[in-house]
Amino acid sequence: MADKGYTVVFLVDKTPQEAFDAINNVRGWWSENIDGITDKAGEEWTYRAEGFHYCKMKVTELVPGKKVSWKVLDNKFTNKFGFRDKTEWIGTEIVFEISKKDNKTEIRFTHVGLVPEYECYSLCSNAWGGYVKDSLRNLIMKGKGQPNPKEKSRKWE
Repeated sequence: MADKGYTVVFLVDKTPQEAFDAINNVRGWWSENIDGITDKAGEEWTYRAEGFHYCKMKVTELVPGKKVSWKVLDNKFTNKFGFRDKTEWIGTEIVFEISKKDNKTEIRFTHVGLVPEYECYSLCSNAWGGYVKDSLRNLIMKGKGQPNPKEKSRKWE
């Protein structure tokens, strides 16, 4: 990918379609606090972590067994992080590229635009690492991820 961003790459012993299906099950690996449709191109959905983070995504590309892309339309980090720019993610893209590598499936996750110059880079790249390398991988391999649990309150700040 020509654009700079945070990237994680890992291999799984599952088919590209199984990986694609798991990636689109965002509630199964990222958070149960997702509102909207996450597996249809053109749809918009939101993620909320009460007291910490809110973002609105648009599904921009879905190529079965090959690629999933989201555009960040809105983003707000709460004051708890102390970031001056609470909207850093707006306009960035989240891309999953899926391919065969020998007898395995490679998943390449890139948050295009999440660069070390961002205030949130350290915190966000660490969080993505856990969600993608651990929770998503477990969802693909074992059928169960570790998403953020459903919150009773729906406020984010």
